Amino acid sequence: MNMNALDLFTNPTEEKIDQYESILGEMQQVDLNTTHSVSGGVYSRTIFIPAGVSLVGATHNKDHINIMCGDITVTTDTGMKRLTGYNVFATKAGMRRVGYAHTDTYWTSVIHTTETDIIKIEEDITPDSHKLQTRMAGITSNVTNFLGGN
Repeated sequence: MNMNALDLFTNPTEEKIDQYESILGEMQQVDLNTTHSVSGGVYSRTIFIPAGVSLVGATHNKDHINIMCGDITVTTDTGMKRLTGYNVFATKAGMRRVGYAHTDTYWTSVIHTTETDIIKIEEDITPDSHKLQTRMAGITSNVTNFLGGN
């Protein structure tokens, strides 16, 4: 099957997302400048998605909250949507997103965890931790903030 981005964004399926992820994986990767914050059993992971970047997210193990600011077309529980401005919304466990940033976009996931080590947190929140950009060679922008209130 030929991968057609318009078809993917019109009718996303797990198979199409897998194929798109494979195609994107062969391209030069854009550093999403991941920032981690940990406090009081809560982990936040913020990425910066530059305008024009398409991406596939990891499958989520846990329900959590997303905070997004920018302009991105992304899979949601009700299909593809273009989100603009500031948005706060939930993600259910098992969800995997695909998106395209129309303008520079910040995306923060806020997730409960009992872990404090970033590697262990990543393994706790997704079965796809090995695919995360923070695990890729050559991606160096990775900031961790341990905030008070543990």
